[in-house]
This record gives sequence, C-alpha cells and structure tokens, in this order.
Amino acid sequence: MSEPHTAHADVRTAHQDLHSEQGALRGEHPGRTRNPVIKVADLAWVEFEKPDLDRAEVFARDFGFSVAARAPETLWLRGTFAGSPCVVIRRGRTSRFIGHAFRAAERADLDRLARATGTAVRDADVPGGGKLVDLLDPSGFPVRVVHCAEELPELPGQRPLLLNFGRDHRRRNATQRPPREPSRIQRLGHVVLETQAFTRSMDWYLDTLGMIVSDFHFLDGRRERGPVMAFFRCDQGSVAVDHHTLAMHLGPGAHYVHSAYQVTDLDAIAAGGEYLAECGYQRTWGIGRHIQGSQIFDYWRDPDRLMVEHFADGDLFSSDAEPGWAPLSASGLAQWGPPVTREFLGTNPSPTKVRDLMRALRDDNELDPALVLGLLKAMTP
Repeated sequence: MSEPHTAHADVRTAHQDLHSEQGALRGEHPGRTRNPVIKVADLAWVEFEKPDLDRAEVFARDFGFSVAARAPETLWLRGTFAGSPCVVIRRGRTSRFIGHAFRAAERADLDRLARATGTAVRDADVPGGGKLVDLLDPSGFPVRVVHCAEELPELPGQRPLLLNFGRDHRRRNATQRPPREPSRIQRLGHVVLETQAFTRSMDWYLDTLGMIVSDFHFLDGRRERGPVMAFFRCDQGSVAVDHHTLAMHLGPGAHYVHSAYQVTDLDAIAAGGEYLAECGYQRTWGIGRHIQGSQIFDYWRDPDRLMVEHFADGDLFSSDAEPGWAPLSASGLAQWGPPVTREFLGTNPSPTKVRDLMRALRDDNELDPALVLGLLKAMTP
C-alpha cells in the first residue's frame, strides 16, 4: 500500500486526478471478466407498478418526462433523446419497482444470451416493437435485455444557457432568465439497488452482461473483506460512456434505491427543482455534486415515496479506465452541497428496515453483525 499523502510528499498514482486516488491492491477484484456472454450497450428502461396511472403521469410530467404511449394498464415515459422509452409504469395493487432492462448491442446478442441462460427470446411489449430475454439476477431482481425494432424520434429539448467565464464573454447585451418549468428529461442514466447477495450479483453482471466496474467502495479499516458497493458501466471499448449505469451496495434487503435521469445543465436542475417544490413535491437531497461520477445531482420523492434523481455533467469513461477504490462514507458522497440527509441514506428507522435487518441476520447471505455495524457506521452522517 502506498504511503499516506502529506503536504511535503508528492505522491502520484494512476488514479489521482482521474476518479479515485486508490487503485486495486494485489489480489483484489479486477472489476471485469475476460469472456462475458454478451456486452450490453446501455440501460434501456426501469419498470414500476403503481395503482394510479393518472397520478403517476402528473408527477412524470412535472418531473420532466414526456409520454411515449399510454394504454389502459401501462404508461410509457420517455426523454427527449432518440431511443426507447426510459420508464414503464404498469397498473398494480401497490407502488413498487419491478425491474430494469438493458439494451442489447445487436439482435444476435439475444440469441446468444438465451442459449447461455436457458431462456427464450420473446416479443417486447414496447412502442415500436422488438425482442427481449427475461432474466433474474442473484438478488432476485428481474432483468430484461431488449433489442427494439424502432427508435422513438428525438424531441425538442432545453438548450443549455450561454455562460460567461472570467474574460471569456460569450453572452453580451442579453440577460439570463431560465424559466421556472419542469426540467426536460433527456434520458435515463442509471439505477441504484440494494442487495444481500452483493458479490454474486456483481459477478453475474460482469459475466453475463459484460459490464465493468468504475469504482469500488469498501468499509474503512476492512478493505481485506472486499468491496461492499460497486459502480458499473457498460463496456463499449474506446467509446466513453457514463461512469455508472448500475450501482449496487450490500444491505439487509433487496430494494430499489433510486433511478437517475439526465437534464441539460445546472440551471435546468435548479429551475426544475423550484418548479417541483412549488408543486408540493419533497426534495430528498440536493443540489450538490457527487464524487464517484461527478454528477451535479438533485433527489426527489414521487407521490408514492419512490426516489428519483435529476443529474447533469457526469463523468464519461472508456474501457481503458481501471476501477478506483475508496472507503464508503456518508461524507464521501458529495464534493459540495448540503449535508447528506438520513432520508437519502435510508437510515431512518422503520418497522420495515428492522424486519429486513433481523431477517438478513438469520438468512444465509453475506451479512454478519460486525458487517452490519460497519455499514451503519459508514452511513451515519
């Protein structure tokens, strides 16, 4: 392990000034696999059930989505970028996360994936049609890999504001008056999940879908135990892609944490946030800038208490970037912004959380009392 950095030492590593000051130590997880079944190209959509589609549509429009299609039992939401719908909401008895879908790079990848997993290729219930394969990850989350027959066309989007920087004066004889209106969602960026089966799930996404890890988190003082959180990106070779498309962390349950949607810039986040607050929605945490991924962020709850994020200006990595390693901590989640909230961290006590914790400690999984205490300590603001 390298010597600690001091004011009198000029310690440089492969990760300093990139995304993490620490790289892997000898024998640690490489964050990728040599021969995955396929390499998914991107996250296609996330899927939910909700009992009231009308109320779901009202929030969706206020948050900045456009409606791609609506049927009596299903609502498809989209961003302004061309592609597939980015959210699917189906009518159900309760409000819950169903699963997530990845976009296959080629139609033939579905056949390869079906053969390797013993599943079948079937028609996709998506505007424009397509094919998909249904899978189940080791955490129990439904995962679909889809190849859409047609892309939705691009929609008009919000233009980024023209900014003046020091002596670089690009805006003259004009004022800045960003309208207080919904942030126009451009696309789905990532989904974050909690799992009791972190290591098995991580390896499944690497081996089956060809994802690679951008950053690992470990418990401070227990690095030898291995990572407890990972940020995964898609592997498109020399093409730089989002720092993470999926993030997973070890915890007592198997739960949806949040999903994140890209908007144009900081002003779109801020003005859209003012609009949401005026509509009576609850901000969970923000506005700030993350460390892993560097996104400017703002987190909100929908009327059913599911957490969603506006983000802008995220990091883009090609396949050349190796995983970074950093200790997990509440204070390490942001470079700047308001203090992280207990609501965002999910550490507010509740009967459901207590029940999950007691069940997790009884079940056969990766958790033990010492690890649970370490996670709670790391996530204490």
